[in-house]
Amino acid sequence: MGTPIKPLASNVPAMASQSPKILITGLPGCGKTTAVVRIMENLDRTKVAGFYTQEIRENDTRKGFSWNRLDGTAGVLAHVEINGPFKVGKYSVDVAGFEKDIVPALDAGRTDAQLFVVDEIGKMECFSERFVTVVCTLFASDKSVLATVARKGGGLISEVKSFPGTRLFNLTRENRDETVAEVSNILSFLKGAS
Repeated sequence: MGTPIKPLASNVPAMASQSPKILITGLPGCGKTTAVVRIMENLDRTKVAGFYTQEIRENDTRKGFSWNRLDGTAGVLAHVEINGPFKVGKYSVDVAGFEKDIVPALDAGRTDAQLFVVDEIGKMECFSERFVTVVCTLFASDKSVLATVARKGGGLISEVKSFPGTRLFNLTRENRDETVAEVSNILSFLKGAS
């Protein structure tokens, strides 16, 4: 049960969109989540929906990962103390909780958001068929998307990089400020009041 579920991307029609679809990838620890949070700082948060992830640390030891919706709700994505069939390394993923609390936040039909933040499209998240479907739907929609994606991986992880009109940024510690500035400029139509 350690293999992510095959994505449904091929079942979702591709649609040419004028709305930016931005992916940020890079090596683990390069600061993808930090970059996304910095980009969001200047946006009108009433026009943005989605989630970002963070490490759960105890005594300087990583114990798991949390998800954080942009409305302030938080929960556990994966943890060493969860017992379940969906595992990435030593972490078991709470797929049912993720589907209950995160997937609806990515449903473009339920919100007036113009930009959806998805941090991240990775092995843990892709255990959820519902997540794979809603992400494919977002990329085929007229909504803007800002997502981080694992550097390596099959299924949705590789497919989303080929969606029509998608811009892929390879983040490094050296180019982080430049990348944040460039992506912020692309999304400047969503800027909040200064």
